[in-house]
Amino acid sequence: MAEQHTPRSLIVSLYGAYGRAPDDSPVPVAALIRLLGVLGVDAPSVRSSVSRLKRRGLLLPARTAGGAAGYAVSEDARRLLDDGDRRIYARTEPKLSEGWVLAVFSVPEAERHKRHLLRSRLARLGFGTAAPGVWIAPARLYEETRNALERLELSPYVDLFRGEHLGYTATAEAVARWWDLPAIAGLHEEFLAAHEPVLRAWRTAPAGPEDAYRDYLLALDSWRRLPYADPVLPAELLPDDWPGRRSAEVFAALHELLRDRGAEYVRPFLAGD
Repeated sequence: MAEQHTPRSLIVSLYGAYGRAPDDSPVPVAALIRLLGVLGVDAPSVRSSVSRLKRRGLLLPARTAGGAAGYAVSEDARRLLDDGDRRIYARTEPKLSEGWVLAVFSVPEAERHKRHLLRSRLARLGFGTAAPGVWIAPARLYEETRNALERLELSPYVDLFRGEHLGYTATAEAVARWWDLPAIAGLHEEFLAAHEPVLRAWRTAPAGPEDAYRDYLLALDSWRRLPYADPVLPAELLPDDWPGRRSAEVFAALHELLRDRGAEYVRPFLAGD
């Protein structure tokens, strides 16, 4: 399946990589159009996607120091991006001894729309389904889960627990029931098919800053979905041929090679003069 990079997703990835200035200075609209144009996104699509992100409260209109129209990330958006960074750039190997966090929820039938939102959010956080109304994830996701549920006003419907799996099924077998491991492996394989050749090409024949920016942003836009679809389970619970570690290594190498080189291309556009 070919990768899909939507304009809205690319804008979020752009802000995540290069658009969070310490002084909260906005990214000029003209810069967004030019930088997304390098990735094949036309100006009307950029403006439409920015408008949607503005309506969601993620981007705030502001003027640059030079007086140009632009958009800065909101405080909510900054928290979401910061939470994302902890997953996207994580390099620690999880341990089985860290245990699990359980989310046990009950939503009244009259508020079933919140039940759908809750399930959707837990899935996006990386939870698997242990039983109806009982979702499970590695314990390290507790703080992020708590923050997300409070932000969405879903915490009154949920109880969170920490614990360990004591049986009766072997934990590796239970994990294969709680998560769709073949589907997650397929996402890693797709990432590798698209971006491992890019890494080989850069190691063989490095190119310029514009190419670094384009290749890095596309890799980041693909990768940032994976740490949410994949909860990153301990190695002993996964198949021997699990592709997740290799895809993480490929993204880490692309980040090391391309992120700062791409910033050389992006920086002049963010000045807003």
